[in-house]
Amino acid sequence: MLKIILILLVLLPSGSLASEIEPFKSDGCSVFPDGTREQHDLWLACCTAHDYAYWQGGTYQQRLAADKALEACIAKVGEPEIARIMLAGVRAGGTPYLPTKFRWGFGWPYLRGYKALTAEELKQIAPLQTD
Repeated sequence: MLKIILILLVLLPSGSLASEIEPFKSDGCSVFPDGTREQHDLWLACCTAHDYAYWQGGTYQQRLAADKALEACIAKVGEPEIARIMLAGVRAGGTPYLPTKFRWGFGWPYLRGYKALTAEELKQIAPLQTD
């Protein structure tokens, strides 16, 4: 009986508890400027929205959609060339497999990879959403 209790104590916590997401934080456009010399924050809102998507993580297709949305947002503020450069940068540097603070799914513990958010994870995210 003692062996069964010990086995349950070891196995149950790992299977029943979900990882917890860290509170959302944005560093703006990470290692890229937030705008031009004349307009310092020209595309900062685009980067903040992109950071929010990256913080949550999810599937590969969701990451691709977030990156394309960043490109479209920056192009919309009148900087299509910058948008293409930013797209190349986030596609190369945003993989969830690098231990960076701006990787895909950075709100979750490292090495989450690409996977759909569960209902439990979505419940964690909802109260942490920012306006």
